[in-house]
Amino acid sequence: MAFRVRVLAFDEGAEIPPRYTGEGENLSPAIEWEDLPSGTRSLAVLMDDPDAPAGVWTHWMLWDIPTGEHGIPEGFVPGRVGTSGANDFGAEGYGGPMPPQGHGPHRYYFKVYALDMSRLNLHAGTKRWEFEKALRGHVIDECCAMGRYERR
Repeated sequence: MAFRVRVLAFDEGAEIPPRYTGEGENLSPAIEWEDLPSGTRSLAVLMDDPDAPAGVWTHWMLWDIPTGEHGIPEGFVPGRVGTSGANDFGAEGYGGPMPPQGHGPHRYYFKVYALDMSRLNLHAGTKRWEFEKALRGHVIDECCAMGRYERR
């Protein structure tokens, strides 16, 4: 079986329900992964929007997730599991989709990385470039799920 992730709130490629957006309740959707590759010692999550007008927008970063976890529950709050990085809204934790009005639909990728180390040794609030640098050479495998959202 292949390492895979799914977002429980919507089907692959479907519209993200409003409650998980910045216009709604801004709750993170529950995500689950399965079939971790051999040698996985921890996991990391990244959610981003490659369609943002100013370039890729980071909505969520989380790392140092123990392999005993099989997902992240709905409404994630930083500090429950793993370590949260700074999103591009300037906060730790999840920041839901909220593309510019009239900009059309955006794609949101939920990426999960299987890592060969148990800790990235990054502090809470770390920026994306530091997160990506710490991942280099430690990703055994990755998987992703995608949803869409358009602000009306």
